[in-house]
Amino acid sequence: MATSVRAKRDDSPPPAAPPVSPGSRRRRSSRGGLRSTLHRWDIKATPYVFIAPFFLTFAAFGLFPLIYTGWLSLNRVELGGDPSWKGLENYTDLATSEFFWNALLNTFTIGVISTVPQLLMALGLAHLLNYKLRGRGFFRVAILAPYATSIAAATLVFAQLFNTDYGMINGLLGWVGIDPVDWETSKWPAQIAISVIVTWRWTGYNALIYLAAMQAVPQDLYEAASLDGASRLRQFISVTIPSIRPTILFTIIVSTIGATQLFGEPMLYGGSVGISGGSGNQFQTLSLLMYEKGWVTGALGQASAIAWVMLLLLLLIGGVQALVSRRDRTKPRGSTS
Repeated sequence: MATSVRAKRDDSPPPAAPPVSPGSRRRRSSRGGLRSTLHRWDIKATPYVFIAPFFLTFAAFGLFPLIYTGWLSLNRVELGGDPSWKGLENYTDLATSEFFWNALLNTFTIGVISTVPQLLMALGLAHLLNYKLRGRGFFRVAILAPYATSIAAATLVFAQLFNTDYGMINGLLGWVGIDPVDWETSKWPAQIAISVIVTWRWTGYNALIYLAAMQAVPQDLYEAASLDGASRLRQFISVTIPSIRPTILFTIIVSTIGATQLFGEPMLYGGSVGISGGSGNQFQTLSLLMYEKGWVTGALGQASAIAWVMLLLLLLIGGVQALVSRRDRTKPRGSTS
């Protein structure tokens, strides 16, 4: 009897849950939807929060000065005076200015005679350091020492070496029967001296970039070339250079940009007449001309116009790099043209 009663109690249905009001369901649904929305916003917005400081800093110290300089280039602005609208007159004045074209030509020639030897020497040094040499780590650090040297110290030392009266360079030339060279007031000797400073300072830096690219070249390519009887020179020309061509292009573009912005070396090398690029503007670059217009003559509008011309030149160089890189990416594999 007790067993049957207990069985009946066990078979009884569980008590029904209390009824849930429609308002409670809506509140739970709204809480879940809010959490889901916050989660989605957290995933999407967090990366932008992390990178926001950079863009805010860039906008304040990069973008705003750039736009403001563009506005100044369209005005007549002098130190201590109010700007007056000139439109494109500052740019047309540059087009008819012999000083501007002289500075542009000097920038180009100094860039060529400093960039070409610099990159060729960097390739050679990187090729040598890529082999197993004794003290290879020491040499890799040593070639970076010129880059770590300040521009002022390096330029002042080279200015003494190239001094016309008592410099070591003219002393060495005199030992081999060559007359002293005027390294300061003559155009090409002065530009060569400045290019030597630039080459000395940046060759090791570019050599390390090339070395890093060379170490990424698969050794199988060198082994295959060696089995085919290729010498080390042939391997360097046929294997190494094609493999690191993107890196070579990168260094060419960066070195060209640096040559376009060349300022410290010619200014310090010229001494008291460094801002004007020598007594006859023989090595005045675009950066020196911009500085002279802005802070010596006080023509900030013309200086801003020169700055924007330099920016357009750099954008043109960057565009050429993009086109060449795109051509390399779209070139069929194995093509040599």
